[in-house]
Amino acid sequence: MAANVHQDVERVLFAEEDLSRRVREMGAQISADYAGKDLLVVSILRGAAIFAADLVRAIELPLEMDFMAVSSYGNDTKSSGVVRFLKDVTSCVEGRHVLIVEDVLDSGLTLSSVAESFAARNAASVEMAVLLRKNVANQAHVACRYVGFECPDEFIVGYGLDFAEHYRNLPYIGVLKPEIYQ
Repeated sequence: MAANVHQDVERVLFAEEDLSRRVREMGAQISADYAGKDLLVVSILRGAAIFAADLVRAIELPLEMDFMAVSSYGNDTKSSGVVRFLKDVTSCVEGRHVLIVEDVLDSGLTLSSVAESFAARNAASVEMAVLLRKNVANQAHVACRYVGFECPDEFIVGYGLDFAEHYRNLPYIGVLKPEIYQ
């Protein structure tokens, strides 16, 4: 890893200004869609934490925020295909409108598993907001109500997304140079 993390980025896909604008747009749409409803926003740790923090500040409604930690990657660059629940929400889900906030829809396994878990707990509704939907083959069908950007199937970092827990603090989303992760 370079002393300056920006040197490890091959190119920027989504600039800080683009992210900010799109998150505000998503927040406005969510505010309209959930007016008058008991909204529980669940951020999937750790990757979605920065996006979720910005998104909830763009939602102009009363809401509760909670967190889940779910893993299907470990320190690898591809999903293992096994979803592990590491931390569950502490909020009551029954009868609530749950909005799952995730950084990237990649294989779809994590989001599918999380959504099923909330449905099994009798949530009034379960929807998803993802910052990025990757264009990948064999992606599970996951109906994301809110999508920030479509994204190429490249190894991306920044704005919460990491490689081996690094690069989350970049203010943009960029493609990591292959020599860093190979």
